[in-house]
Amino acid sequence: MDSDQGLPLPQRYWAITVVALGVTLAVLDGAIANVSLPTIARTLHASPTDSIWVVNAYQLTITMSLLPLASLGDRIGYRCVYLSGLALFTASSFACALSGSLAELTLARVIQGCGAAGLMSVNTALIRHIYPYKQLGRGVSINATVIAISSVIGPTVASGVLAVAPWRWLFAINVPIGIAAVSIGLRALPRNPGHRQPYDYVSAAMNALFFGIAIVAVDGLGHGKHRPFVIGEFAIAAIVYYFFVRHQLHQAAPLLPVDMLRIPVFALSI
Repeated sequence: MDSDQGLPLPQRYWAITVVALGVTLAVLDGAIANVSLPTIARTLHASPTDSIWVVNAYQLTITMSLLPLASLGDRIGYRCVYLSGLALFTASSFACALSGSLAELTLARVIQGCGAAGLMSVNTALIRHIYPYKQLGRGVSINATVIAISSVIGPTVASGVLAVAPWRWLFAINVPIGIAAVSIGLRALPRNPGHRQPYDYVSAAMNALFFGIAIVAVDGLGHGKHRPFVIGEFAIAAIVYYFFVRHQLHQAAPLLPVDMLRIPVFALSI
């Protein structure tokens, strides 16, 4: 398929619908958990301090996984990463709905975060193959609008569901939508061959380690964790970041393209 021509109609409409559905589910599940935390904590007999990990586990996993999964998409194909992420997100949503304890729910949210990262890491790259080059701006703007609307309506959707059903339905509702999206995506999403280069596992590990430690340190600072311990976490994160960036500068296809920061507009946006 010529990526400059995009997909033919009506396949293009089905493909962008699948992308929109997946991104909507991923963004909504980041927002609805905030609203439902008191209800979840009360039902699972968890303290407010412990229950915050229902949110943290999801967001932390996404942050740690985005760059590694985007790089994987370059190598094995965006379609493969997206559909795998969507399937994992759907299955883990069902696990969230069945969770009987805070530990089970947190673990399911970690897996759900991995699936969401698969969706969010390659959705824009897929749009580049869905829309013709001349209409690429339209495709990207549709995607950005879907993300923005999902972020805004998340608390409203959560409040509406909680008004008529238990909190488990916040996750269970993802299952039929996810199954439908995967079924359509198998036929509609475009294929790209990928580069088939060796995957940089060292960069992926350092990326996950840096973001994980840094975010945990910030969280500890905000929750009054022992100050010397937090300082130690920041120090470790800084050391990992230094070696991570240094490693990227010597890679032909880096996980984090540091050289792009030399472009003023890109650096300012970052």
